[in-house]
Amino acid sequence: MESIHTRRTIRQYCGRNIEPDMLEKLLSEAARTQTMGNLQLYSVVVTRSEEGKAALAPAHFNQPMVKSAPVVLTICADFRRTSTWATCRQAMPGYDNVLSFMNAATDALLYTQTFCNLAEEAGLGICFLGTTIYQPLAIIEALQLPQLVFPVATLTVGWPAEEPPLSDRLPLASFVHDETYHDPTPEDIDLYYKEKESLEVNREFVRINGKETLAQIFTDIRYTKSDNEALSLTFMEALKKQGFIH
Repeated sequence: MESIHTRRTIRQYCGRNIEPDMLEKLLSEAARTQTMGNLQLYSVVVTRSEEGKAALAPAHFNQPMVKSAPVVLTICADFRRTSTWATCRQAMPGYDNVLSFMNAATDALLYTQTFCNLAEEAGLGICFLGTTIYQPLAIIEALQLPQLVFPVATLTVGWPAEEPPLSDRLPLASFVHDETYHDPTPEDIDLYYKEKESLEVNREFVRINGKETLAQIFTDIRYTKSDNEALSLTFMEALKKQGFIH
């Protein structure tokens, strides 16, 4: 059983399947999470088949755990079900807008985190794929998502076949602000990032990439301005396709 103090991202899974009853129980229990207006503005697409995982893999840059995990969950912001309910009950829905997307995306992410906590408590391993919002159009096509349904999170789920080291975390003072926001000074930054920057694994990462600082790894290699701008355009295109903006 995983403790929050020792939780790890798991990318390698053993061949053991997840029993359908267990998965159904976890998916059901996660629905007790917080939700706006008690509307549960999310849906979960469960992918088990090799064909389904192969169709999703390119959208996640073919990361191997997409195909190797026994289960892939795509959690979607979903205002379609609520809108259909409204029209079937002589009500006029007005949820084809950015605010509605934000509400549904928040619901979906709350559900995602609650599921992660429950699954890890049950001994399963989880990998949260941040690539979901990079190529949403490919996921929309692969999962045949209709308008007002938008993928916001993907989890690979399985029984762990590894125990990777714990990743570092910033100190509490770096992200908790009393009463009002405290804009960090250069001295604060030195204090907050001292441990992260001094880790040997991060120092080696900087060296092998020919950079001067760890921050340059993120700005120049991992999350570049040009990539962010290009992916933002794709994201906006997907929001238009799914009817959340016009």
